Amino acid sequence: MLTVALRPLFEVPQRMVLMGVAGCGKSSVGATLAARLGAAYLDGDDLHPSANIDKMSRGMALDDEDRWPWLTLVGETLTKSEGPQIVGCSALKRAYRAHITQTSGETITFVHLAGTPEVIKARMNARKGHFMPAGLLTSQFAALEPPEADENAFSVDIDRPLGAIVEAIVTQLEGMKT
Repeated sequence: MLTVALRPLFEVPQRMVLMGVAGCGKSSVGATLAARLGAAYLDGDDLHPSANIDKMSRGMALDDEDRWPWLTLVGETLTKSEGPQIVGCSALKRAYRAHITQTSGETITFVHLAGTPEVIKARMNARKGHFMPAGLLTSQFAALEPPEADENAFSVDIDRPLGAIVEAIVTQLEGMKT
């Protein structure tokens, strides 16, 4: 039996960041969306220096001094891919998204995986083996600046099954001019 990857019938943005607070599903949505679009996916957590991981593992929120070098790596990583690239990165603040875009020198499409604190806390409590404790969720929501209309971004509600989230993103992408 021949298996064919589902390819979209539109031009896929070459550089995307799946953004949102911890526990919103960046990794699972990213991997599934990448397969759906024929893109590469990289979890931005893999770009964090060990000091950041250690800090978060101890229940301490990152500050801007911790984040800027990591955000620079995210932007640089987006420039290195030869095909469509998706990176999962919290990108909680507008300034962070601007920094990623400026560092990459490319047009970046930001997809905000949006959910209520209750939905995300339930997801965080259900996952195993992740360094980010649910106790940091409050600081994540406090820092979050959802994308505004003048940004190259859109939000998708995550309170639905994984396949429905991915299809909602694909539908939004189909409507965008890339």
